[in-house]
Amino acid sequence: MAKESMKARERKRQRLVEKYAEKRAALKAAGDWEGLQKLPKNSSKVRLHNRCQLTGRPRGYMRQFGISRVTFREMAVFGLIPGVTKASW
Repeated sequence: MAKESMKARERKRQRLVEKYAEKRAALKAAGDWEGLQKLPKNSSKVRLHNRCQLTGRPRGYMRQFGISRVTFREMAVFGLIPGVTKASW
């Protein structure tokens, strides 16, 4: 389980990216690099880091499901993900 402060920081970055997306795109299209410099650093999409939606784990992230591999395995074993079963032969 990740620290709450790390999860909160990531949520804050996500909000900033969404807030400034249109303004950032307009400035890029106009070639106004000075204006881009004045926007908050965390409003850049590059600064986002994929984290598990449930635990906040930064590694082993599965894009298709939005969760980490550990959480995915637990949920698959308990049948919480439709159409996914653990293989056994």
